[in-house]
Amino acid sequence: MLIPVIYPNGKHDQVKDFTLSRLIDEHSIVKFKRSNGWVSISADNVRKARIKSFYHGEERRQTELVTVGETIDIF
Repeated sequence: MLIPVIYPNGKHDQVKDFTLSRLIDEHSIVKFKRSNGWVSISADNVRKARIKSFYHGEERRQTELVTVGETIDIF
C-alpha cells in the first residue's frame, strides 16, 4: 500500500506503509494522507516513537555455549 506524504521541502511522494513510522520518527515528512484527509505531523495526533520494553521475567534462553563437535541432549 502506498501512502501519500509531503516532505519539508514541499515535495509530494508516495511511500510504502511500513516506511511511514520511520519517516515520522525521523521528522522526514511534514504531512501524510489518511483515508479521512491529510495529517500534519506537528499538529495532529500521530504515531509515537515506540519505546522498547524489557522482559523482567526469568531468563529462558540457553546461556551456555556449546563447543563445536560436542553433542548435547535436548530432550
